[in-house]
Amino acid sequence: MTIRKKIKGRIWKFGDNIDTDQIIPAEYLVTGDPEELGKHAFEKVRPEFVNKVRKGDIIVAEKNFGCGSSREHAPRALIGAGISCVVAKSFARIFYRNSINIGLPVVECSVKARDGDDLEIDFEKGIIGNMNTKEQYEFLPLPPFLLNLINSGGLVGYVKKQLKK
Repeated sequence: MTIRKKIKGRIWKFGDNIDTDQIIPAEYLVTGDPEELGKHAFEKVRPEFVNKVRKGDIIVAEKNFGCGSSREHAPRALIGAGISCVVAKSFARIFYRNSINIGLPVVECSVKARDGDDLEIDFEKGIIGNMNTKEQYEFLPLPPFLLNLINSGGLVGYVKKQLKK
């Protein structure tokens, strides 16, 4: 996954305590393929998600997104479904780190939004704009090293780039 310093996308709104079993049910953990996992993202809690999600969409959630089992399959499923970023009031630490490690940008910020609203996120400036309500929100900007890691496709991609130098 490649991101720029800014992204725009349509929102999928979620509440508190979205766990990794809700993101990708356990019966699909037999593969690590993001596209295959993405076909089953949220299928038990939001069955319409898989058929309506578009490449570049953004998840906006409340507290404790990604709690539960410490599996990389959850952020990998989101990448496979086309999600470009997850914005949440707070994250389970292991989900946050797994996301960064595989190249999925995650931003801690409380954002008022509804399904279908459009967001613009500036990772360098630390600004999220809701294009529908015209409200803006601030977050701690992502440091250049973290942006580089994400733009490299995660930790493995970053290390491969460094070894080629």
